[in-house]
Amino acid sequence: MSESNQASYPVWFAQAYPDHIIVSEESTSFQVKERVNLHPRNLHRLGYDFITLAFDSPALKEFVKPNKYNNWSVDFSDNQAVRAFSKALLSQYYGITHWEFPDTYLCPPIPGRADYLHYLADLLQRENSGVLPEGKRIRTLDIGTGASCIYPLLGHAIYQWHFVASDIDPIAIESALTNIANSDRHATAVECRLQNNPEQIFSGIIQAGELFDLVICNPPFHDSMEKARRSSIRKWKILGAEKAESSAQNFAGQEAELMCMGGEVAFISRMIADSMKFPTSCYWFSSLVSHKTSLPVIYRALELSRAIRIETIEMSQGNKVSRFVAWSFLTEPEQAMWRQNRWA
Repeated sequence: MSESNQASYPVWFAQAYPDHIIVSEESTSFQVKERVNLHPRNLHRLGYDFITLAFDSPALKEFVKPNKYNNWSVDFSDNQAVRAFSKALLSQYYGITHWEFPDTYLCPPIPGRADYLHYLADLLQRENSGVLPEGKRIRTLDIGTGASCIYPLLGHAIYQWHFVASDIDPIAIESALTNIANSDRHATAVECRLQNNPEQIFSGIIQAGELFDLVICNPPFHDSMEKARRSSIRKWKILGAEKAESSAQNFAGQEAELMCMGGEVAFISRMIADSMKFPTSCYWFSSLVSHKTSLPVIYRALELSRAIRIETIEMSQGNKVSRFVAWSFLTEPEQAMWRQNRWA
């Protein structure tokens, strides 16, 4: 570890970083190891200073307490604590000070959502001779944006990209619009569109002549609400929650956010099929894939779609290993023309 990563901190600093290895400890001098499983540009690689977060975000104060290891933290099995923690992260790291949505909707984990965006940015950077395309010329379509509208808010805060955010749920769209309207930074950077046909993904959303550099999607992963519930119970058992079943039930989520018939394989397969109707409308289509066992079916669907390029990018946040699959229908000449016209 370089000397630049070593500094003198008060004792509470070490307590606020329970996920990191304390390499040395002499009086109040510490070395903190970065979370190398997060993307290098992820602002959360050094963990969380819960004390400062609570000081800057008073709503978080009541939830910051010593855990069973005597480290300052929050109870991640408490939905309200997680919401307060996530709001504090958005405020301190990204300048997003208004972020509200109904309690019955999912509260997304901020570091993992940021990681997906950073790795997508890498795809663009690699295509663009190592130069990262930023700013409003990069247009991104978020499929299933949810009530939190988290990807457009983060994507604009980090890279100044502009977004179209779609969803089949009118309440989610209304909530997303409120979050956007209450932020001067994002008000003109995000447009929300309601998908009136839940059987369609891109049809009815992408307009004639419209171009997107990226498509992102966090699909419903489960094929039943019961499986979603059992998955949550397993998660909390792994994390050591004393009451795993009640912890799982304490987490919200609308049915459309958590499950669809056939699970993520069916949803992503439908997404691939619909993307074939818009082969020159997007440079990279992509979707998160939760289960590694889903990949063979997804690859087969992409093969049948005659996608020209397919990329699988693995990511890891803490105990969870995830990935996303990206595909493109553009030929090499079409890719070159796209880069020249949009990114140069």
